[in-house]
Amino acid sequence: MRRKPLRWPAGCEIALLPWLVSGCSRAPSFDIVGSFFPAWLICLVIGILLAALARWLLLRQQIAVVWPILVYPSLVAVFTFLFWLIFFS
Repeated sequence: MRRKPLRWPAGCEIALLPWLVSGCSRAPSFDIVGSFFPAWLICLVIGILLAALARWLLLRQQIAVVWPILVYPSLVAVFTFLFWLIFFS
């Protein structure tokens, strides 16, 4: 038995169009020396710097990290997402 393919109701595409482009209304960016950089890039750089600081603090306290290949990228992600949520949400 063959099934009929599902069809969108008439005009559904037009009704969904404003919803799809609503994400383009605000893109946070920083003007640095005349160039606009997206805010997520600034948050990523700050996350990397904070993870490097956390690594330095862990080494200074002589705390051994079991799997550094997982820990440090995870720290970068956590710091980046936290910075984004605190300042841009």
